[in-house]
Amino acid sequence: MFEFLKKLVQKDKVEKPKKAAVKIPAKSKPKKAAVKIPAKSKPKKAAVKIPAKSKPKKAAAIKHDLPLSAAKESSSKTKGFFSFTEKVKAGLTKTREKLTAPLTELFSSNKIDSSFYDELEIILLTADVGMPAATYLVDKVKQTVKKENITDPKALKAILKNHMAQLLMTIEEPLVIENKSPFVIMMVGVNGTGKTTTIGKLTKHLSDNSQSVLIAAGDTFRAAAVEQLQVWGARNNVTVISQETGDPSAVIFDAINSARSKKIDVAIADTAGRLPTQKHLLDEITKIKKVMSKCHEGSPHEVLLVIDANTGQNAINQLKVFNDALGITGLVITKLDGTAKGGILAAIAKEIPTPVRFIGVGEGIDDLRIFNAKEYVEAMFI
Repeated sequence: MFEFLKKLVQKDKVEKPKKAAVKIPAKSKPKKAAVKIPAKSKPKKAAVKIPAKSKPKKAAAIKHDLPLSAAKESSSKTKGFFSFTEKVKAGLTKTREKLTAPLTELFSSNKIDSSFYDELEIILLTADVGMPAATYLVDKVKQTVKKENITDPKALKAILKNHMAQLLMTIEEPLVIENKSPFVIMMVGVNGTGKTTTIGKLTKHLSDNSQSVLIAAGDTFRAAAVEQLQVWGARNNVTVISQETGDPSAVIFDAINSARSKKIDVAIADTAGRLPTQKHLLDEITKIKKVMSKCHEGSPHEVLLVIDANTGQNAINQLKVFNDALGITGLVITKLDGTAKGGILAAIAKEIPTPVRFIGVGEGIDDLRIFNAKEYVEAMFI
């Protein structure tokens, strides 16, 4: 019995340390304090409130939008349609830059002598004025200097501009749409001059002047030519007559008859581009013109040759060849915004005077402008 009680006491003593070991986790209460550390980072909540305090910025932005909408409305009036001079100035930047610096330097010289005139002629030639026109303009300046006894070179800038304007006025003749029901316009030119794009812009111009228009997709050779015209037709809300595979004469014939039946004011016929050296293609376009004449008496009433200003003096040869084949009645000079050869109009005026109906000074639909000689010269010489 005594031995049994002794064993119980010893067993109890052995088990007590285990109770102390069990209590160790209970004593690790400081860890709870460690858990509370994130709770003490309340200042971060104050940082979160910073965006909420930035509400005045939103209010300021909203208030600022009100005058902006009014500004957009007013700017659209000035930006939508530049004056002729402003738009042409922008378009003739490269030509102007080609002329301005050398002319300014020349007109700042001390005297007017033979070397002065030689230098003036060279400067004009760099802008593709051409030898006949350059010689003509220099002679005109000489005559004025002699007649008015001018000794100051600075006075010659205005004189040169005046004689250039007088020369270009000989080819300033806007297109007049006669009441032919329809008035038929035939578009011709070499490949890549921008005939199709010009048709789209011309359609917009005519529509803006209350003329109903129908387009004949007569370029059946170039891939995507018909699709391109259809896009322009959709933009201008006009009908485009086309055939998937067809003779260009047949397409144009159908288009003119359609325009007559619908009493359309203007029918514009597109044709495939062709080089002046391709005689068989020039013969073909001559036949197309004859078909048009049989379909509608007196048509085409206008044969517009589209010339890329970048071609420079080669434009004279193009004009001569197409004029011999078709009898060109008017010109459209395109891509003046991308060339320094704006003087080509002076070359045309002097060598083969042909009315310039329009000039292209940009890629926008409103960038086809009626040619105005005086304002064109103002844009060339600043």
